[in-house]
Amino acid sequence: MKKIFVLFLVLSFTCSFPQEVVIKSLKTYKQGDPDLIPVLSKPGDKLVIEFDAKSDYPPNINILFRFCDRNWKPTDNIFLLNQGQNTAYTLEYITLPTTVEEAKYHYRNFFPDKNGFVSFPFSGKWRFYVVDSQDSSIVFAEGKFFVVKNQVELQSKAIKETLDDKTYYPPPLGHTYWVNTEAQPNDDFFPFFIDEVEIIVNHLLYNPIIVQRTSTAHNRVFEWDGGSKIKFIAKDVRPGNEYRQVNLMDINIFNSKNVKAKFDGMEYSRFLLKSGIDNNGSFILKPANDMYSTYMNVLFQIKPPQEVYGDVYLVGAFNDWKLTDENKMKFNGDHFEKTIELKRGIYDYQYVVVNGDYRNVANQDWIILEGNDWQTTDDLNIFLWYRDPEYGGYDKIIGYTLIQTK
Repeated sequence: MKKIFVLFLVLSFTCSFPQEVVIKSLKTYKQGDPDLIPVLSKPGDKLVIEFDAKSDYPPNINILFRFCDRNWKPTDNIFLLNQGQNTAYTLEYITLPTTVEEAKYHYRNFFPDKNGFVSFPFSGKWRFYVVDSQDSSIVFAEGKFFVVKNQVELQSKAIKETLDDKTYYPPPLGHTYWVNTEAQPNDDFFPFFIDEVEIIVNHLLYNPIIVQRTSTAHNRVFEWDGGSKIKFIAKDVRPGNEYRQVNLMDINIFNSKNVKAKFDGMEYSRFLLKSGIDNNGSFILKPANDMYSTYMNVLFQIKPPQEVYGDVYLVGAFNDWKLTDENKMKFNGDHFEKTIELKRGIYDYQYVVVNGDYRNVANQDWIILEGNDWQTTDDLNIFLWYRDPEYGGYDKIIGYTLIQTK
């Protein structure tokens, strides 16, 4: 009787306190295309999710998958919850080398999985959540991806143009692409329910370019011939510049816990400079089983020209290219700086100047410190949206294409 009582106390103690888990270096991509945003558009395409975990013991966590509307909001529609095939259980890990002090376990798997626990039956946006297996409201990390069932062929092209809404100086500020997307849907689709094209440049999921059917903006145009042909035009797709890169692979150069992103220190404006080849917004890590696959505190520093005013934010592959309070740099006398923890690898990044509330896109300047050059190579992911009346109505992607500029 005493043994049973002690066991009960141990179990109660274990269940009363949530496990302490920190997810690091989360990377999501389509198998075979690690540098592109994850778009599953062909039969047999697999989503790859991998990450490191800091935990005293192998984490007892699940991965929950949710179908979303076009604004990334998970749906509550019971017909779209995919119950029974929306959760990955019993995750299997490898133990990281003992030289990796900031994490202990590594996870990597493919979805849909071979055991049939996870499937993606609906075309559109999906989110996944790494959650506590006992309490799914405890979220350790999350990610986004697309599933596309191509039903409408898209004809898209990017044409070099110059913005004509005002005079730009220096002239490269006005350089842009007109991205034209044409389609000819068949009679299976209600014409007025085909209402939007979304363009995602490289990995900028949080800064999509939207052209709506009802748009009246000068730089966003919809055309319809009254029959089956439609055209969406975005006239303000800026080429930008190739991204900056921090390459931490060399263990002879980056051989301490605290390092600088640039070995020679300070960075400056690249507005008139052409950068080298980048990974179009992605990142590459040393293999998980490599003893040098360690974490470092990396210091980023930039000294903008005196004529550039505003706050400076550090965005890149290490923070999903998202402007947040956490990514705001600190002003230190004559320059801005910020230190972040990174695993040994190669990361694309850039600096963004903000005047006012960073959540207002109009206050963000992505090119004043980086440049705007037609020689830049960008990936343009183009999605055609449809308001499908099935299942009570939901947002559905019916067409997708990927083109490159330059």
